[in-house]
Amino acid sequence: MDKNRLEAFSDGVIAVIITIMVLDLKVPSGTELSALAPLWHVFSSYVLSFVYIGIYWNNHHHMLKLVRAIDGVVLWANLHLLFWLSLVPFTTGWMGENHFARGPTIIYGVNLLLCAVAYTVLQTALIRREERDGPLARAVQRDVKGKASMVLYVAGIVVAWLLAAWAGMALFTLVALMWLVPDRRIERAIVR
Repeated sequence: MDKNRLEAFSDGVIAVIITIMVLDLKVPSGTELSALAPLWHVFSSYVLSFVYIGIYWNNHHHMLKLVRAIDGVVLWANLHLLFWLSLVPFTTGWMGENHFARGPTIIYGVNLLLCAVAYTVLQTALIRREERDGPLARAVQRDVKGKASMVLYVAGIVVAWLLAAWAGMALFTLVALMWLVPDRRIERAIVR
């Protein structure tokens, strides 16, 4: 199957996810800059989640550049990823509205972990669809950053549970910073 419809559909869903997140930002009633202060938790959770959605969109785009075609397994794996990404606005809003309380922060971390697992499932499905020694497989053969991300998500969830939500958020932010630059392994493979 041609991959263009999958790319277009994914782009549309991701655009809707970002739109839903921004609609959760409520306009303050005051006209002074001080009216924005009570919204810092909502805005900062939005910024982190926007960055995450952008990272997934960017890496999804790059990953699909390395494959020629898709199949039904890839379609379902992609829907699996989009499902977990579509929950990011909910977990973001819940966490932001509750000032990064422990429970919502843990659920946010679980959501991020499940997005990462779903991305790995999609990546694996694409590699199986293509050759095991194809461009994507060669580019991600030692996925240290991907594995480290999942370990950091789990650590963030545990730290938020046992110690403090802000410490878990620090680890979630660290993962986002790790992925802010698109996956160079895939970018190098695209250039070849």
